[in-house]
Amino acid sequence: MALFRLPSSGPAALAPRGNGLLLRAPQMSDFLQWAHLRESSRDYLTPWEPIWPSDDLTRSGFRRRLRRYSEDIAADRSYPFLIFRELDGAMVGGITLANVRRGIVQAGTIGYWVGQPHAHRGYMTAALRVLLPTLFGELNLHRVEAACIPTNAPSIRVLEKCGFSREGLARRYLCINGVWQDHLLFGLLHEDFRG
Repeated sequence: MALFRLPSSGPAALAPRGNGLLLRAPQMSDFLQWAHLRESSRDYLTPWEPIWPSDDLTRSGFRRRLRRYSEDIAADRSYPFLIFRELDGAMVGGITLANVRRGIVQAGTIGYWVGQPHAHRGYMTAALRVLLPTLFGELNLHRVEAACIPTNAPSIRVLEKCGFSREGLARRYLCINGVWQDHLLFGLLHEDFRG
């Protein structure tokens, strides 16, 4: 089956930048900033995310997360990015390309989060616009997919501003905050992308 997997050049070192932002893979040195931003944004984020593990904000939990990320990148399954403002190095959120499928599919699914202090300022739209050329370029995807809860209007706006098309509704699609939730499905094809 390796015949169908298209090679990528140095995916672990991907660090797209633009719009005043730098996106790069998480590192152990990010732990304190990451944990602080996630903890201070907990009430804001939990309605839109799976239930957090009890040790999620611990140093050992972050170390395990990094090991899993490293394995996923090496296996071409997932590519996590933290988002930083270039001006001051402040972390504003994260985007992950997950569920990468190769062969005749060449697709992946994005998920993202933004810390509450940085919400509604255009950072996620800007970050996704910075990342999409990498997904369609270096990672050679044909299709990028996303799903969001129908009541998450800010997330819907991000996807629509970045050119994603609404493709349907998946009933009880993901278990979010302990409840199986319906999700709107969005897709963006390489040929539709306006970089």
